[in-house]
Amino acid sequence: MEEITRIFDILDLYNSKYSELEDAIVYKNKTTKEWTKLSAKNYYQFSHLLACGFISKGFQKGDKVVTISPSIAHWNITDMALSMSGLIHVPVYTTLGTDEMEKILDHCDAKAIFVADESLYKKIKPIIEKISHFEHIFSFYYIEGLESMQEIIKKAAKNENELMEKLIPIKKSICEDDIYTIIYTSGTTGDPKGVMLSHKNILSNARPLLEPLPTGYKDHALSFLPLCHVYERMLNYAFQWLGSSIYYAENLGTILQDIQYSKPVIFNSVPRVLEKFYDNIIAKGKDLKRIKRIVFFWAVRLGYNFNEVNHNSAWYNFRLKIARKLVFSQWVAAFGGNIKIIVSGGSALQIRLAKLYSAAGLEICEGYGLSETSPVISVNLPGWDAKKLGTIGQVLKGVKVKIANDGEILTSGDCVMKGYYKNSQLTAEVIDTEGWFHTGDIGLLDEDQFLKITDRKKEFFKTSSGKFIAPQIIENKFKSSPLIEQIMIVGENEKFASALISPNFIYLHFYAAKHKVHFRNNAELIQNELVIKKFQKEINELNKTLAEHEKIKRFQLVSDEWTQPTGELSQTLKLKRRFILNKYNSILEKIYGHGKNDDRLVDVNIKELIKDELTSEMKEIKNKISENINAQKE
Repeated sequence: MEEITRIFDILDLYNSKYSELEDAIVYKNKTTKEWTKLSAKNYYQFSHLLACGFISKGFQKGDKVVTISPSIAHWNITDMALSMSGLIHVPVYTTLGTDEMEKILDHCDAKAIFVADESLYKKIKPIIEKISHFEHIFSFYYIEGLESMQEIIKKAAKNENELMEKLIPIKKSICEDDIYTIIYTSGTTGDPKGVMLSHKNILSNARPLLEPLPTGYKDHALSFLPLCHVYERMLNYAFQWLGSSIYYAENLGTILQDIQYSKPVIFNSVPRVLEKFYDNIIAKGKDLKRIKRIVFFWAVRLGYNFNEVNHNSAWYNFRLKIARKLVFSQWVAAFGGNIKIIVSGGSALQIRLAKLYSAAGLEICEGYGLSETSPVISVNLPGWDAKKLGTIGQVLKGVKVKIANDGEILTSGDCVMKGYYKNSQLTAEVIDTEGWFHTGDIGLLDEDQFLKITDRKKEFFKTSSGKFIAPQIIENKFKSSPLIEQIMIVGENEKFASALISPNFIYLHFYAAKHKVHFRNNAELIQNELVIKKFQKEINELNKTLAEHEKIKRFQLVSDEWTQPTGELSQTLKLKRRFILNKYNSILEKIYGHGKNDDRLVDVNIKELIKDELTSEMKEIKNKISENINAQKE
């Protein structure tokens, strides 16, 4: 591999090694609705001309520029142009609420902003009008009254030689430790924090992945996560470094069609998307006729018992071969037929799904990291000798990890961020004096040095009896139910654990139709006695897998679907716990008797819980009697 020390050095490969690539970046044009290809030569040329355009407009090294756009070629061109101009790229999620977006745009001190299209411009225009530091507003697609990226490039082309002479020394002055981007992350709590990353941060993370990634020149990679997402962005650079063609999905709703068009060998995902794929596949399986349905679910059950290749018995492998031919081959075809690996990150994937996908021949490589670590800390690399299902892999080359006395995962290395923008105090709280970044996650390294996450440090809570509860572990168990779309476990300083549940309304509507449950809206549906009994039965079953203090004693169904735009989920689809607690505060007061009773609150099989407690008490009494009898005998 050629020496790459700055992000824009990757672009030189498109002018030499990959110059014949006609589909370097492919995206769905918003105006024409057609798939549009950007060649390697055009990618290189347009990026340099846009950088020249920045120079002509008087931008200085270190100035910040915001982009608010879905994943399209314009984003990549702008990203490279900013990188080689010494400007700092501040990408912002298109799905942010106006309050959070205003905080970011005000905090970042950007000089200019690129907005993709008119709908996004209308969303941010009132915000920009309140902020004084924006001097320029540009667009990717044509918007009346705004200068477009294409216009900047055309103007720069007229003075290309003169401007290139100015660009060359700027490029030479940029070093690997320079900040090239600020990524805002709020995580699951608190205000947005600006994570400052250097060229070295990201490239030190991408470089170790080049050899194991099963993709190369002219292979297709599908991208559907936002490029604001550091995990998608870093791997996007790795794909470019390897000369793979990047196909951008139109949106999350078109992924399966986009997969059929692009036929990728690799794509990056988050667990929630893989769960959605699974739900769709299972729903289709239920619609099959009798014999086919029996065979389908036999294969699924077999897949749930999959283990690492070397740990499956000969009898299991024989049956798996049949299942792959009869059932799983259709799954592979639905994913385009060429998939070699699916990379999963952002949060923990349910182990049963990791096993099932792997059994189907859709190899899952699960990893772990944060925006602050550029992002990968550990990853299950392709190949069964380098991965272990149920873990988040071995520590990435060049990254150091240690487990603190309280179980927190600490990491250090070139991947650790430069700090939080304009917040040295918070930086000092997460990066200690020895350079170790405190992840806030609790975990362990097993005997083979594979990392496991057990919970979030700040999300552990104690009940009033002093028992610790790790909510994420319990939530992942309950999300295996087709009834449950999202769930949040609560009960800090309370007598027992409870749950707020956002149902899977697609499944619930089918259930209601089947059982002739009449309802006008979701709010009415979740109060139906038959529906509540269905959830109660499901929770009772899942409670059997939990320790006594972890069992869900009360639950409340909510009629809201938890999403990013409505605020319950972060941009990486994690629960925003503080927001949810505030939103449903009145319900929580009723659950724990701090407010008035509410008929909609559900006690989970009180008889069974009383029985469990009585059984436990009886065992204690029996043990004491046995101890007394033994003492008397002695």
